[in-house]
Amino acid sequence: MAAQAETYVYVSNADDAVITSYTLNRTTDTLEPLETTKAGDAVMPMAISPDQRHLYASIRSKPYRALTYRIDEETGKLTQQGSGSLPASMANIDTGQSGSYLFSASYASDVVSVSPIDDNGIVQDSQQTVKTGHHAHAMHASPDNHYAFASNLGDDQIAQFRFDSDNGHLVSNDPSTVKTPENTGPRHFIFSPNDNYVYVLGEFTGAVTTYAYEASTGTLTKKFTEQGIPDTLNLTQGVARETIKEGDDTPRIWSADIHITPDGRYVYISERTSSTISTFKANPENGKLTYLRNQKVETQPRGFQIDDSGHYMVVTGQLDDSVGLYRIDPKSGKINRLDEAPTRKNANWVEIVSYD
Repeated sequence: MAAQAETYVYVSNADDAVITSYTLNRTTDTLEPLETTKAGDAVMPMAISPDQRHLYASIRSKPYRALTYRIDEETGKLTQQGSGSLPASMANIDTGQSGSYLFSASYASDVVSVSPIDDNGIVQDSQQTVKTGHHAHAMHASPDNHYAFASNLGDDQIAQFRFDSDNGHLVSNDPSTVKTPENTGPRHFIFSPNDNYVYVLGEFTGAVTTYAYEASTGTLTKKFTEQGIPDTLNLTQGVARETIKEGDDTPRIWSADIHITPDGRYVYISERTSSTISTFKANPENGKLTYLRNQKVETQPRGFQIDDSGHYMVVTGQLDDSVGLYRIDPKSGKINRLDEAPTRKNANWVEIVSYD
């Protein structure tokens, strides 16, 4: 273990095929560049193993694969240890709660997959591929690791699965799906820290829908929807990007990522067209969100992340040369920019690890 507390930040840069690493210095409130690590063309979604010893990165160019990197706890440096094949270009990856399996979701191929992770923390070739609704965008296990969910942006639904954590096998739950509000385009989603709620971000509306999670059945029940894009941004309803005709430059809602503070009090979403992040206050008792504010950040923020203390946020912009460091005000949830550090082309995903 490191002699003192260390926090490291990892950013995937799709167009330069690298992962850039940084040290988050909590004493000086700065991001300090650490190293640049070779990955692969269109390196995008990443995930951290539950024990924080490995970083996984999905390569969205052929051959589709998930790379495994060992994280040096003392230096933060990455060492590639393996490469497991994936059945398609995966828009999102995540581990199950035990760290024994990697989930992935494919927007273009309408599938989700499960890949085993061996005892050394290395992702192996995918072992199961499941056809799902249109445009699977994200997949995560339930807090108890008995169920899994996948967003289907093209069908306005969340697919519900039973998950056998012993053999990594998925089967459809009953019911197999739960609907999201019409024409929202469900994209990324997160569980509340108390495990009682799921917050689903609509890419086309910037609204977040709260679902109650029933642990005994592994099913979701829709409760509330709160808009996160203010009228002052002058954005129209979003659509699937591949349907936009050449020459159509209408400013549309294009929401991307969603995260929650560890105490469950604030939820944040990113919107790429306006290059902003919106803040919601969350009620942990009933899951209801209340929109608070919208703030400018890096240009076209596809991804951002909150550290485990809940004090810092790191934001990337796909069209920005820098990654931004922000402090989260615990009383108001407001984010205040502290520092920036250089990044590479098409920075799109962020992961943060901390060691005591």
